[in-house]
Amino acid sequence: MGTSGLVVDFLLLAASWTHVLLAPYSKVEESFNLHATHDALMYGTGPGNLHNFDHNVFPGAVPRTFTGSIMLAWITEPFVYLGTHLGLITSKFDLQIALRLSLATLNAIALILVRRAVSKRFGRRTSWLFALLTCSQFHLPFWMGRTLPNMFALIPVNIAYYALYNRAPKSLQASKKSINTALTLLTFTSVVFRSEVTLLLAPLALQLLVQGHITFLNLIKVGLLAGLTSIAITVAVDSYFWAQWPSWPELYGVYFNVYLGKSADWGVSPVHTYFTAYLPKLLLSSSLLSVLGATLDHRIRSMLCAPVMFVLMLSALGHKEWRFVIYVVPLFNIAAARGTLWMTSRKKGFLFKHLSFLCALSLIALNFIVTLTSTRASMANYPGGVALAAFNERYAGQKNIHLHISNLAAQTGASLFLHEHAPPTFTSPFLVSGPSAMDASWTYNKTESLTPSMIASSSFTHLIAESPEVGDGEWKVVQSIQGFKRWKLNMDVLNKLKTGKVWEVSFGECARVLEMEVTEQLWILERSGE
Repeated sequence: MGTSGLVVDFLLLAASWTHVLLAPYSKVEESFNLHATHDALMYGTGPGNLHNFDHNVFPGAVPRTFTGSIMLAWITEPFVYLGTHLGLITSKFDLQIALRLSLATLNAIALILVRRAVSKRFGRRTSWLFALLTCSQFHLPFWMGRTLPNMFALIPVNIAYYALYNRAPKSLQASKKSINTALTLLTFTSVVFRSEVTLLLAPLALQLLVQGHITFLNLIKVGLLAGLTSIAITVAVDSYFWAQWPSWPELYGVYFNVYLGKSADWGVSPVHTYFTAYLPKLLLSSSLLSVLGATLDHRIRSMLCAPVMFVLMLSALGHKEWRFVIYVVPLFNIAAARGTLWMTSRKKGFLFKHLSFLCALSLIALNFIVTLTSTRASMANYPGGVALAAFNERYAGQKNIHLHISNLAAQTGASLFLHEHAPPTFTSPFLVSGPSAMDASWTYNKTESLTPSMIASSSFTHLIAESPEVGDGEWKVVQSIQGFKRWKLNMDVLNKLKTGKVWEVSFGECARVLEMEVTEQLWILERSGE
């Protein structure tokens, strides 16, 4: 592995870390695994500590596995020890950033393995383009460090891709060991983390069987062994944490969402949505480039058979989300890299060579523009986290605070890691500052559906509310928190351009043609007289 390869690998890691550091707060869909990891880090996983875990209060619509959260907590612990020793981790919120960086690193390592497999099978330049396209996209690098169940599932899925495609360019099939490894990983992922991965595993197994890369007997043997082992793991882990025997969260998820059809309660999309909306949003210019790559290379066409079938089968379900198809993005990026390689190669006529190179460069540049715009909006899209961090700073040093956190705040970043002044406190032998157990006298309350009269008769001293008007003058506004609303066009600049006054438009104004509009979304209130 040369220096250039290491640099490209570092870019994949840096892209995921950058998104974590720019947008450190979390959304509600990340909360189960985020809070499960919080509880494992702060309380430990002994039987006497489980009653403190957040899932006992907020279990969610369906149970989720603790397997990924516990593994992430174990992986993060040494880095927390080192970080506190170096003075880099001094608060509970720093722990949230640390565990998100750990998850981002695991996902980056899996992608790096995929890149190295691409280098071996399709060449170094294709692997570099794969990394460049991946870094230029928004969704995958942004979400790699977020505790969605899909991001835990993405790690073994990408390692399975590495096992299948880490072979010579003209090799007709992977080794038996590599195929068995890939099938085992995908089975484990389907059973433990995300059941929809079964729809990726099934066509892939069928393809391997039809192509003669695996025998039916061996397929059954691997499937049974991996499946039963995975079931044993998830039932053992989750029965313990959910205090219910037997507990298999993903099986119940299939029963609840598919058999009972409850997923439709979260919305139903047209059958074509994955192909016309979600994949283009995930892939950006890789959508077009992957078609070119598949046209040029039979190896790409073979590689994309299972992913395309996976998306087609998922399209039959009414409820659709982009995260359900995130697993196919790396494979489509490989196809796009192959197409980009052809566009940037020199084996064409002079004019066509330069035009195709310019086109490829423009498509990648467009990716970066979209990603920069999306990242900037996302940084302003977590008002709950900003509000609670601001509240903690404003009232630091005061005691006996009783804060109510509204639903919007809880959904947009006000995680347990921001409960800085309430138990459990973050302690370390290297920590010389921060709230001690004596300072942890605050109460953070997230009770939903409270009426103004209920709030008035409560013992709340402060509110993070969705309206500045709560009660009849009983509360006063201390601070308002803004959040992203939309992007809008700067009409002043556009009018100058439209009337031909280009010379009156400065470079800075050109950069502000598209402006981000923010609105007040949350308010910090305190009871009058406090």
